[in-house]
Amino acid sequence: MRFSVVLITHDRRRRLLDTLDRLRALPERPPVIVVDNASRDGTADAVAGRFPEVLLLRTPRNLGAVGRNLAVDHVRTPYVAFCDDDTWWGPGSLDRAADLLEAHPRLAVVTGRILVEPGGREDPIVPELRGSPLPGPAWMPGPALGSFLAGASMVRAEAFREAGGFSPRLWLGGEEELLGADLLTLGWHLVYADDVVVHHEPSALRDPHRRRRHGIRNTLWTIWLRRPLPSALRRTGGLLRAVPRDRVTAAALAEAAAGLPWVARERRPVPAPVEARLRTLDAPQMRSRARRYVS
Repeated sequence: MRFSVVLITHDRRRRLLDTLDRLRALPERPPVIVVDNASRDGTADAVAGRFPEVLLLRTPRNLGAVGRNLAVDHVRTPYVAFCDDDTWWGPGSLDRAADLLEAHPRLAVVTGRILVEPGGREDPIVPELRGSPLPGPAWMPGPALGSFLAGASMVRAEAFREAGGFSPRLWLGGEEELLGADLLTLGWHLVYADDVVVHHEPSALRDPHRRRRHGIRNTLWTIWLRRPLPSALRRTGGLLRAVPRDRVTAAALAEAAAGLPWVARERRPVPAPVEARLRTLDAPQMRSRARRYVS
C-alpha cells in the first residue's frame, strides 16, 4: 500500500463514524489511523467497536493539529492522506494523488478539489487554489500553492517529517500556512489537482468564534515567524483593516500579542526566493472571499 489515511477528531462521534463508513467503502481500501483528541462523547470506544481494522490512538488531552504528527509517527507508507472527521476522499482520488507524488519526487503535497455536501458545490476556496499565481517549476502537474488544506490533502511522509509537522504553538486553525512556508524553504513543492476530489460536509458541532479567534492569531504568528519585516508589516496592516472590530478580534489580538516573546525567539524569515514567491499570493489572499474573518 502506498498511502495511509489519517483523521483527527474531538467530540464528533456520529460524524466520524459516517466518515469512516465512507472511507471503508473506497475501492483503494486504505489503512486508516484515527487520533481521538480526548473526546468525552464515547468516540474512541465507538470506533474500536465498529471499526476494528482502524488504528486508534487515544490522547489524554486535545492536541489539535499535533494529533496528526502523532499519527504520522505510526505511518509506514510513503504518503499520508489527511482527513477531518467531516471530510472524505472520493473514489479513485487517493490513487490519483499518490500517482502525482510518485511521478514528481520533489512534490510534497497534493491538495484536491473540495466539494461541499449536500449538493456537491465547490468550496469557495477552490477557485483561489485553481487560479494560484505562485510560480513553480515546469514539471509541476498543476497550479503551485504556498499552503494547503489539511482536510483535503495528501502529503509525502518524508517531507512532512523533515519540516517538523504541525506546530504545537498554533494548535488548530490555519496551521497549514506555517508548514507550507517551511516546506517551500526546504525545496519542496505543493500543488492543486483538479481531478482529486474531497467531499466536505461541515459539522454543526463547532465553535465559529473560537475558530475565528485562532485563525486571526495564527495568521499573525505565521506572518511574523516567516515573513521579512516589510511584508510582515504590510500583511499585518491588511489583516487589521479586514477583520471585524469586535470582542472575538480583540481576544485574538491579545493572544497574538501574548505570543510575541516566543515569536521573536523563533522567528526565521524565509529565504529571498521563497519570499518572492509568497508575495505573489498576498493580494489574492487579501481579496479572497474564502478568507473572511467572520463568525
